Amino acid sequence: MTSKSMNIDPLSFKPYKAKRGEEYMNEKQEAHFRSILENWRKSLMEEVDRTVHHMKDDAANFPDPNDRASQETEFSIELRTRDRERKLLKKINEALDLIDAHEYGYCESCGAEIGIRRLEARPTANLCIECKTLEEIREKNYG
Repeated sequence: MTSKSMNIDPLSFKPYKAKRGEEYMNEKQEAHFRSILENWRKSLMEEVDRTVHHMKDDAANFPDPNDRASQETEFSIELRTRDRERKLLKKINEALDLIDAHEYGYCESCGAEIGIRRLEARPTANLCIECKTLEEIREKNYG
């Protein structure tokens, strides 16, 4: 059993229940998203540590070329995954900076509210659904 399967999913949380007339991105909502982002960051950092230990402990100079190739492939895939997670960590830190500046939850393109449910689904979202859709259409059409 891997350490990942033993960990609780960092993105499993109790959904935020907004009260009627509640101001968008108030202190309680910011605290909710800070908790989600910090838990996610902690989980990713634990995976980085696990990878470092795994690569140190399991690195071997196998005499069989097939065994060596298998190990190199495994390490390559793991490093590629960690590189993607490194980029995600950058986005998480940027989102936490936005929370600190009380600017989290607003579209960086049009300034509209991104929305609680969208942010719970993708806590690093920085565009509202409409702007994200337009961006994807532009990418599709213009490569």
